Amino acid sequence: MFDSRHIKTFHAVVTAGSYSAAARVLGYTQPAVTQQMKALERSVGTPLFTRVGRGMRLTEAGEALARHAETILHSLTVAQQQMSSLTRLRAGRVRVCAFPSAGATLIPEALARLAADHPGVRVELLEGEPPDSLRRLVRGECDITLAFTYPGLHEEVPEELAEIPLLEDQLTVLLPAGHPLARRRAVKLADLMEERWIAGCLRCRTNFLHECAEVGFAPDIAFTTDDNLVVQSLVAEGLGVAMMPGLVLSFLRHDKVTVRALDPASRRQVSAYVLREHLRVPATALVLDELKAAAERRVGC
Repeated sequence: MFDSRHIKTFHAVVTAGSYSAAARVLGYTQPAVTQQMKALERSVGTPLFTRVGRGMRLTEAGEALARHAETILHSLTVAQQQMSSLTRLRAGRVRVCAFPSAGATLIPEALARLAADHPGVRVELLEGEPPDSLRRLVRGECDITLAFTYPGLHEEVPEELAEIPLLEDQLTVLLPAGHPLARRRAVKLADLMEERWIAGCLRCRTNFLHECAEVGFAPDIAFTTDDNLVVQSLVAEGLGVAMMPGLVLSFLRHDKVTVRALDPASRRQVSAYVLREHLRVPATALVLDELKAAAERRVGC
């Protein structure tokens, strides 16, 4: 393995023409240059210079290394500049995988502030629902995952991941306009046991079934869809009722749907996840900070 300091000194010797001249250029003593060149020759396993009278010339190995030295030093300089840019947040790439309602709310707010303060940091967006989005994080396909969990499901988080809680997202009930229970400020789940239901994504549906079982009934699920607009449109047409997180309703709300809180309240936890060793990556830490700030600004979730 080459020592970059030795390559720099070797290049100076070749350029200046002698050890003493290179020492003056570099601000070293001549013995220091001599010792570095001996160390470099030991690394390559062959002499790099040969004496010719009072001067010196490159051996065949020296000529070969000389052809590469400038390129090596240039690459090191570029690498140092890139590392400096990354650590000082002038550059960087962060891949964020989020479920749709987080992608429509927390992500834009966080990225707007990030773009204003750190325009060199590039964020790539991916969409995914948990638990698949968490598996993508473990596989290295993204750097940060936004996911949600339900307290009653006792879901395990892979031990190599760090969880950063962002907000608690309150669940609501969607009723068609004119529904008899729409006159109430809050609705008990047990009061809806005779209704037909529209259910959402697999994880939300699993929690919904769990909550219904807790109050003693199995819901009649007429439709299932991952599309939040489809869920609301089906409710608006009187084809059923639905349970939906408040985060969705903060940006997407059908005008023929009545939204009521659940009594008692039910919530899901929205968190950011990252591999533990990536918490100290500057660009990743910055995006996490902006996501936390965006979550703190949310009202009514």
